[in-house]
Amino acid sequence: MTVRSVGVIGIGTMGQGIAEMLAFNGLDVYVVEQNDEKLAASIALIEQSLDKQIEKWALTLAEKKLVMNRIHPVKRLSAMSECQLVIETITEDLESKRVIFEELDRICDASIILASNTSTLSMTELAGMTKNPERVIGMHFVYPVMKTGLVEIVRGLKTSEETFTKTKYFVENIIHKKGVMVFESPGFVTTRLICLLINEALHVLEEGVASADDIDSAMRIGYSFQNGPFEMADRFGLDAVLAALERMFREYGELKYRPSIVLKKMVRAGHLGVKSGIGFFKYDKDGDRV
Repeated sequence: MTVRSVGVIGIGTMGQGIAEMLAFNGLDVYVVEQNDEKLAASIALIEQSLDKQIEKWALTLAEKKLVMNRIHPVKRLSAMSECQLVIETITEDLESKRVIFEELDRICDASIILASNTSTLSMTELAGMTKNPERVIGMHFVYPVMKTGLVEIVRGLKTSEETFTKTKYFVENIIHKKGVMVFESPGFVTTRLICLLINEALHVLEEGVASADDIDSAMRIGYSFQNGPFEMADRFGLDAVLAALERMFREYGELKYRPSIVLKKMVRAGHLGVKSGIGFFKYDKDGDRV
């Protein structure tokens, strides 16, 4: 599979990470957002991420320039027709995704793979919104995208073997990550398991068993987690965790997916984690804990 350019639709936190990672791997990346202000702000955050790597001696200025030169902001979805692969990374709203996939199906040649980074929505349902459902597949990246070497490759009911094979080749040979095949199921593997861990940690906190900081320390030190469940939730975005739990609760109908009331209160208060500067912990403008 020859891939020279990839489209990324929606460059919020995950989209930024995906675009940066793709450009770092030598691909031209065409990115589109809802409006010019959001697009400019997202590009600035990608540049800020690269600057932080330079500060840590993980990247040179020349490498940063190469990465930034490969990221091309565009204003219309029609630009995606020039790509060999398109990855949608917008908010977890089925209606919004429907509009995008219908448009992509219209403007993109049938040979172009259409992928979604959704963590809880049905790939079969998304594919059903197109006339070519066999070329629709899930590519669920795990945060932080640059550091995490895993992609869940999610097959919908009508995803073709050719689409899966090409996507797996792209994941393992072009962006150099481990591709795990997952058959469609709400939450797939990673979201389903990590959201349950976070939700149970919230119940432990509610019961007064330990503080958020001590619970995180116990899991980080005791089980070699890179981050504890509360810092993970802050970095994912508490609103995203809540949305995932609510969708799995509706889909599976099991009480273990019912979101903690503490999580709901935090989201209602606007304490969303890193993106708002405060969640279970406080963060500076660079996303570091203070």
